[in-house]
Amino acid sequence: MTHEEAAKRVKELTEILLRMAHEYYDLDAPTADDYEYDMKMHELRDLEAAFPDLLEPDSPTQRVQGKASGRFEKVTHSVQMASLQDVFSFEQVAAFVERIRETAENPMFTVEPKIDGLSVSLEYENGVLTRGSTRGDGFVGENVTANLKTIRSIPLKLKDAPPVLEVRGEVYMPRASFERLSAQQEAAGEELFKNPRNAAAGSLRQKDSAVTAARRLQIFVFNLQRVENEAPAYHSETLDRLSALGFPVIPYTRCPADAEIIRAAIEKIGAERGNLPYDIDGVVIKADSLALREQLGATAKYPKWAIAYKFPPEEKETKLRSIEVQVGRTGVLTPVAVFDEIQLAGTSVSRAVLHNQQYITEKDIRVGDVIRVRKAGDIIPEVLASVSHEPGSVPYQLPDRCPVCGAPAEKDGDEAAVRCFNPACPAQIFRSIVHFASKNAMNIDGLGPAIVQQLLDEKLIASPADLYTLTKEQILKLEGFKEKSADNLLRAIEQSKSQPLDRVIAALGIRNIGQTAAALLCRHFGSLDAIRSANSEDIAAIDGFGDIMAESVAETFREPAFAAMIDALLERGVRMEYEAKQQTDTRFAGMTFVLTGTLPTMKRDEAKALIEAHGGKVAGSVSKKTSTVVAGDDAGSKLVKAQELGIEIIDEAELLRRCETE
Repeated sequence: MTHEEAAKRVKELTEILLRMAHEYYDLDAPTADDYEYDMKMHELRDLEAAFPDLLEPDSPTQRVQGKASGRFEKVTHSVQMASLQDVFSFEQVAAFVERIRETAENPMFTVEPKIDGLSVSLEYENGVLTRGSTRGDGFVGENVTANLKTIRSIPLKLKDAPPVLEVRGEVYMPRASFERLSAQQEAAGEELFKNPRNAAAGSLRQKDSAVTAARRLQIFVFNLQRVENEAPAYHSETLDRLSALGFPVIPYTRCPADAEIIRAAIEKIGAERGNLPYDIDGVVIKADSLALREQLGATAKYPKWAIAYKFPPEEKETKLRSIEVQVGRTGVLTPVAVFDEIQLAGTSVSRAVLHNQQYITEKDIRVGDVIRVRKAGDIIPEVLASVSHEPGSVPYQLPDRCPVCGAPAEKDGDEAAVRCFNPACPAQIFRSIVHFASKNAMNIDGLGPAIVQQLLDEKLIASPADLYTLTKEQILKLEGFKEKSADNLLRAIEQSKSQPLDRVIAALGIRNIGQTAAALLCRHFGSLDAIRSANSEDIAAIDGFGDIMAESVAETFREPAFAAMIDALLERGVRMEYEAKQQTDTRFAGMTFVLTGTLPTMKRDEAKALIEAHGGKVAGSVSKKTSTVVAGDDAGSKLVKAQELGIEIIDEAELLRRCETE
């Protein structure tokens, strides 16, 4: 690789890693799995080692990611909460052990499971918990004392404690708590946390401590940060002392400086991984002597006396028993693989989405195959490949009729999806009502999929508009409802009537129209009547709308059934008025942006919404009036035209930087 190529790749990796870290640490909403992040970090570190002049002080390899949130008081840590250097092979573990042996004679190590949670500091004065904080960037974190006090495994008062004590631990959500929370969120139609780690982080950052308490978080303490009037010699000694004080301490194995013995300890933890009641994503190997740690020191980011061995994504083979077909709210037929149950990343897995016919054909997946499955990012099961076919098996084809209503199922234009076009399909009605009531639509709290299904089964509703005719007597007949819960549901339905027009349009599930497009539509026309009377040419004139989106809106509003739905909602008191939100951030005022190519982490609608939230406009084509082009991978003619016209071209990372709070 040439120096120029390396410089370009370092820049790309830096931007991607900073974005991933922002999503992971600050937003608790990662779009990439840990393995992908680790591999990119490893690649960047190797490039910087090969080309030292490309190493910048603010490189992701030199800094702990994450930052203090503005929602909480900031805390400056008296002892840096550093992160650990990751390794991915036993050869790297052996090299680490050998480096330590070059410094010390017969050193001892501890081997500990790496809990997948949120790192925190707990500070005690005279045995009383006085402050708890998140790691943040390692130097400054967030004061979350009130929320940490709701975690029952954290002692609030210690007996026979030193005058000053600070410990570091990992807050996590047990799998049982995560499954319980996910069931509650799904029943309420809320967006689910992606994994227990993000659930723990989101729960600890709640403004209402009662919410944190209800999430049933736990903690493992794994390090002594500082102490007065005590002088321990070994890390293992401090763990035993902390356990005696009442802390739940990370389990550890003490090993000599023998790479094979340490490897056996790592493999033992890996073998137990699936049986643990909490998630781990690796194993931490530390020098046990505290004096040796002091001697070895640290880099700007990592201590030199510890490493984290990260588990590779777990893959297993199983037998594909069948392919079920689900029907979504827009009629799309989605194939789902049903296979013999396997354990992956600590949970039982027996199903995985196969996306569409193209996905199945490319991988030649057939019923009866032995398939290889993994959990992407330890979260979402996916079929990686077909390992072998059964004798006499045939390629799988999606049905040409809807499996629910029997109507013809066909491809729609150039889409990969096969779709049922029957608007009376029971599956589509169910999905459309669930979507209508969801948090990002009409936000009818408590009306989740299970209750929607009950209402349909009892023939109390047949469309979203029927929700507004429900009575208390009808709801009380449903399983699980009592006076208070019935009142709460009716109250939530009534409150949803005041949602603005853009939320209503998004809730009605027009194809190709999400929240951002619905807001653009309402902002342009200003009223329901204006939208209803607009033709596709009028709608296509909206910046950010294409011909397909415009035709979808115009065609939907022309449908008699949809028009009747709108009228029914109006008759039953749904407000359907639009009030333009006052633009408070105008840094992009007067500027027109064009988006081209595939952005690394953001969807096109998300980038549009971000620009518009800061006062800018997004156009569909490049012209002399264009201020800036935001280019991603595979940018085509728009990028070429921007270069010809001398228009500013930036990437996603620069757009995000310009949108940061000033």
